[in-house]
Amino acid sequence: MLTARRRVVATAVILTGSLLLTSCGGSDSGSSDGKTLRLWHYEGPTSAMGIAWKEAIKEFEAQHPGVKVEFEEKSFDQIQKTAPMVLNSSDAPDLMEYNKGNATAGLLSKQGLLTDLTAEATKHGWDKKLSPSVRTTSLYDTNGVMGSGKWYGVPNYAEYTLVYYNKDLFKKYGIAEPKTLPELTAAMDEFVAEGVTPLANGGAAYPAQQYLYQLALSKADRAWVDSYQLYKGRTDFHDAAWTYGAETFADWVSKGYFSKTSSGQNEEAAGVSFTSGKAPVLFSGSWWYGRFKTDNKFDWGTFLWPDSKLTLGSGGNLWVVPQGSKNKDLAYDFIDITMSKKIQNLLGNSGGVPVAADASAITDPQSKTLIENFNTLSTNDGLAFYPDWPVPGFYDVLVSETQKLITGSEKPDGYLGDLQEAYDKGAPKR
Repeated sequence: MLTARRRVVATAVILTGSLLLTSCGGSDSGSSDGKTLRLWHYEGPTSAMGIAWKEAIKEFEAQHPGVKVEFEEKSFDQIQKTAPMVLNSSDAPDLMEYNKGNATAGLLSKQGLLTDLTAEATKHGWDKKLSPSVRTTSLYDTNGVMGSGKWYGVPNYAEYTLVYYNKDLFKKYGIAEPKTLPELTAAMDEFVAEGVTPLANGGAAYPAQQYLYQLALSKADRAWVDSYQLYKGRTDFHDAAWTYGAETFADWVSKGYFSKTSSGQNEEAAGVSFTSGKAPVLFSGSWWYGRFKTDNKFDWGTFLWPDSKLTLGSGGNLWVVPQGSKNKDLAYDFIDITMSKKIQNLLGNSGGVPVAADASAITDPQSKTLIENFNTLSTNDGLAFYPDWPVPGFYDVLVSETQKLITGSEKPDGYLGDLQEAYDKGAPKR
């Protein structure tokens, strides 16, 4: 997620009656008595992960009498921007959720800010519970490149992008539900003709760049992804796939598929424009699914991006244990609880994509479809990670440059040239 991502903007809250510490630290933040687990994550309380992790906190405290969880709910951007500074201070939490990929978890592992979890992964059997494709983002080599090396994080859910659509709005305007990309394009033209902006978007955060990356992926293959994400070859941002993505995105802006004012909106605004019933379509991640089940007051459905074998997705964000954690054993125990059948089954029935659930325990029909679609992508090697992963700082570059495409202040050729310069500057020399 970011992902890139790419998460619902959250405010700090207090759970389980525990003292909430700010990122500036409390008076006892540097000490450890084995009675406190300081936990940060950025899942909204009504999301599937938020529901599951809240239950995991209860389970943890029940299994550890006298131990309290001091939980801080951060926003994705808060952790994205401040993690290196905080983890390099005495105020590091014991356990935190962090974005996966070379530019984030990989960079922190290379800087020595994360604990090596290899022995714990074997001891607790996490390595056996995670499939190879999901495991990719847990491992980082000495250069901070994912896919091999030591364990520095544990994903206990999976995620992927899909198209959410408002069935009631399609019916209201007599527009057929699309099955192919040409049909989706035709539907968007019809909405524009009716004065409706079809696509919910957030140019100030991850949604806009993910639209563009998905368009590029529809013209790409696995070798293209490996070159871009894993440096197995040279990435040319003026190749056919990237050019199609940038030019098509700019064309969609000119046709009114995106609102030009969306250049200043974040991911929360994009989500709200869909849940409020204003936008008929949102392309985004499975992390929204649980919230939409709760908040949407209209008939809605989902489908995979049409006419593409690849889409954004991976194992979910990682539980990482900062090197400065004062209670590492408690952190390992909490991770293990989130990997238990009880919590994984709750995650699945709440609209998430679990990695170690009992399939027969997932009873919600919509959740079954969500999980089946992920299994289809995973089986067909269709997960292409996220566009901001390859190099440090690339998320901010993608945000600012894609905003320029929305406002019209940059053309596709210049946009791709700027991405090439930033990527080449940050990619490891091989």
